[in-house]
Amino acid sequence: MEQKKISVIHAPFGLGSSRSGTELGPESMRVAGLLRQIKALGYDVTGEFTVETPGAGAASTSKMKHEAAVRGMSSRVADLVTDAARGGGFPLVLGGDQSVSIGAFAGLTRHYANLGAICFTAYGGLLTEASSPTGDANGMPLAIALGKAGFRLSDVAEGAKLLSKDKLVLISVRHLEPEERDIIRSEGIAFFSMYDIDKHGIEKVIAQAMDIAGDGTDGVHLSISADSLDPLEAPGVGFPIPGGLSYREAHFACELLAETGRITSMDVAEVNPSQDDNRRTARLAVGLVMSALGKRII
Repeated sequence: MEQKKISVIHAPFGLGSSRSGTELGPESMRVAGLLRQIKALGYDVTGEFTVETPGAGAASTSKMKHEAAVRGMSSRVADLVTDAARGGGFPLVLGGDQSVSIGAFAGLTRHYANLGAICFTAYGGLLTEASSPTGDANGMPLAIALGKAGFRLSDVAEGAKLLSKDKLVLISVRHLEPEERDIIRSEGIAFFSMYDIDKHGIEKVIAQAMDIAGDGTDGVHLSISADSLDPLEAPGVGFPIPGGLSYREAHFACELLAETGRITSMDVAEVNPSQDDNRRTARLAVGLVMSALGKRII
């Protein structure tokens, strides 16, 4: 049996957030045993890369804070993601704040003709330079991927394409700005709040999510923001919101997604060790990666 290939891309970037600490997330996950567990699961780690993240530089002339730094980081991530995907591997991007998803989407849409995406996050990620109250890039990755923002995926990676609104699924969102609600409603973006999870159960939500993101697509990207989890389970995030996914709901969701065999790439972001309790959040994030990669008791 051919060994499965994976490329681990560390992106210790925190300038997309107004609260420091997420830049330490990739290292925290490494110390929590991520690489060792991936290898023990039988994966061939064909590459482990650390993106040299640019500094803040001069003040941004855009309404996106640190735009030049975001662009530089995203371009580096995109190139590594594209190389991994073209080589037949599974790109795993470890952030940093959620702006690392910009680079992941740029690299993936350059490779896949029709990409689907399932995103676990407490926040919509659909803010633009005009609608963001802070100008932080970690609130904008999905707006950028859908072509709703001034900042474009094609600014990051030549040949990058837009993510289809019909192949995007949001799960566990608990806070939206009015403009994000407008985008979700007007574009018909699939949206499963905690109300939907409580009412229907995580198994049904995941089945519906895969029906949407996997319908006619040649790749499905899984994006997990640590703030999608309940802060009682994952205290180490920048801006926690009560009432998120439980430990078992999150693991079961990842296990179900692994069973489909359709997940082709992944990013994990917003682990903030400076807010964590004895690396609990980092260890949980590592566990979710392993569940998504197919780890089982037997």
